[in-house]
Amino acid sequence: MSSTNKSSYSCVQRLYLNSLISGNQHGFRKKRSCMTQLLSHIEQIYKTLNEDNEVDVIYLDFAKAFDKVDHAVLLEKLKRYGIQGKAFAWIREFLLNRKQTVVVEGHKSSFQAVRSGVPQGTVLGPILFVLYINDLLDSIEFSIGFSFADDTKLIGAIQDEDSVRLLQNDLDTVIKWSAANNMELHEKKFEVVSYKLNTSKIMRQLPFYPLTVEYSTSCGHIIEPQVTVRDLGVYVSNERSWTPHIEKTIQEARQMAAWALSAFRDRSTIVMLTLYKSLVRPKLEYCSPVWNPHKVSDIQKIENVQRSFTKKISGCKELTYWDRLKKLGILSLQRRRERYSIVHVWKILNDLAPNDLQFDFSTHQRLGIKASIPTINRKAQLAVRTDYDKTFRVHAAQLFNMLPCEIRSIKTLDAFKSGLGVFLEQYPDTPPVTGVTGINNNSLLSWKQGRTHLMQLS
Repeated sequence: MSSTNKSSYSCVQRLYLNSLISGNQHGFRKKRSCMTQLLSHIEQIYKTLNEDNEVDVIYLDFAKAFDKVDHAVLLEKLKRYGIQGKAFAWIREFLLNRKQTVVVEGHKSSFQAVRSGVPQGTVLGPILFVLYINDLLDSIEFSIGFSFADDTKLIGAIQDEDSVRLLQNDLDTVIKWSAANNMELHEKKFEVVSYKLNTSKIMRQLPFYPLTVEYSTSCGHIIEPQVTVRDLGVYVSNERSWTPHIEKTIQEARQMAAWALSAFRDRSTIVMLTLYKSLVRPKLEYCSPVWNPHKVSDIQKIENVQRSFTKKISGCKELTYWDRLKKLGILSLQRRRERYSIVHVWKILNDLAPNDLQFDFSTHQRLGIKASIPTINRKAQLAVRTDYDKTFRVHAAQLFNMLPCEIRSIKTLDAFKSGLGVFLEQYPDTPPVTGVTGINNNSLLSWKQGRTHLMQLS
């Protein structure tokens, strides 16, 4: 990277350090990812429901957003962010005076000037796009906006018709922002997911009710409510159930497993585990701290994919699933999900991940560092309280707090993972499987409770 390029990149990076980039933009940013955005999104939904408000989420759809970035508009925004001098001049030359041509079946078009779009495949391209779209989230007033690059959604707390109107106003603002910034929206692809409270069921059955909660675009298109929506690769449901996502995940993992088994004849341990770890297991674990299931039936369904695949490894067919895990030296998928959750809490504690979930850590002289457990509104509906107890914000904090204080206080990631691995070895890893009853549900919290109970009896 040239010295001018480094100067430009450093200048843009200072925008992040000075918090000029919206904290709700998780795309192309250090310490942020699809998972951090989804965790923040789900936490916001439950926080609102816990306050006895309903929630509407409107999903927006930009058309070819990276190609629509207007160079003139972008340069004006860079000036407003304080980028100037040689850095600004370099970025301007980096963007302007580009030309492109198209070749189809050997026929080449004439060169045309490129007046929009950030150069993709470059270091600065994604950063420039984030700067271009940054003020979109600042323009909304009532709702909370979350973005991963151009994937944007608006979350509104719904109390009454006024709340619906205010969320509609924010939607109108986004549409106006898009027009003013020469960005194109696929308005007919907008989706809305409504998270309702049980007390509103009677009201929703009234004939005039749908008219009070409709959202429309500038062209008069009514946004259709959805039962499930694919959000950054995870299927969210208006019933606050992860079963639709789990079923889709299992289907994709089984398809990949079937392809791998048909494409490779070798059933040796090293080949099979390499195929499984690189092709199948990632599909079962994508953003798993977000949707970590607690229903035994869902845990069994996911575990059955690993159970079926490992059974085909040479020398493992006659072993029970639990014995196969020991022989192969791998953890159950359930145990791995809890491990991921613990590691992410540690990253939040040590500023390796954003604390958008508002974890509060306290230090006790004897008990060491502890993560706060959020207060749940006891007046909130039972179903909301029950579901909130199973979310990452609550469950992961409980898992982290059960670690010995000397492990919680470790300051380097590799050392923490090593200490966590040693800690996990002291607990049996016997996940619930189809056809076997009367066993522990295998959660670390359940094992700890069982051990504590035995100590009290003794």
